[in-house]
Amino acid sequence: MGLRITLASREARPLLVSLLVSLLVGPVLFSPLGLAPAAAQDDGPATSAVASADEGPGIDPDSGFVMGEGWQTVKGNCTVCHSAALVTQNRGSRDHWAYLIDWMQETQGLWQFNPEMEDTILDYLSTYYGPRTDARRQNLPRHLMPPTAQASEPDSKD
Repeated sequence: MGLRITLASREARPLLVSLLVSLLVGPVLFSPLGLAPAAAQDDGPATSAVASADEGPGIDPDSGFVMGEGWQTVKGNCTVCHSAALVTQNRGSRDHWAYLIDWMQETQGLWQFNPEMEDTILDYLSTYYGPRTDARRQNLPRHLMPPTAQASEPDSKD
């Protein structure tokens, strides 16, 4: 026994996909066992909703966005279709964020932005959610590496 949904128009499909993703992913993101919000990570910008000038911008308590230049534009455009957590848990270069915007416009029904607004969004995303340089652990020292087949074979000198 299964659920069958028939859509009358192609325009309704992105809405249905967004709804299904929200229903499936939302409980995981916001459950006690779900993903930690980006604001709680040590390697990101300041995590206080009220930050002093020394600490940099604070975090919007409603969305979790860093309250840097352009954050309200991002919040107003990105959270129309999906949760802010979908943005804050990701990182990417300006080119990566531009690719994602193009993809959403081509496949998900995202509207076209005027050039100034797109620049504001891309500047914000690449500044506050740019690539991480410290996301990978350091390599293990050689003496802590597990033995390999090559390392455990005796040297054969013929």
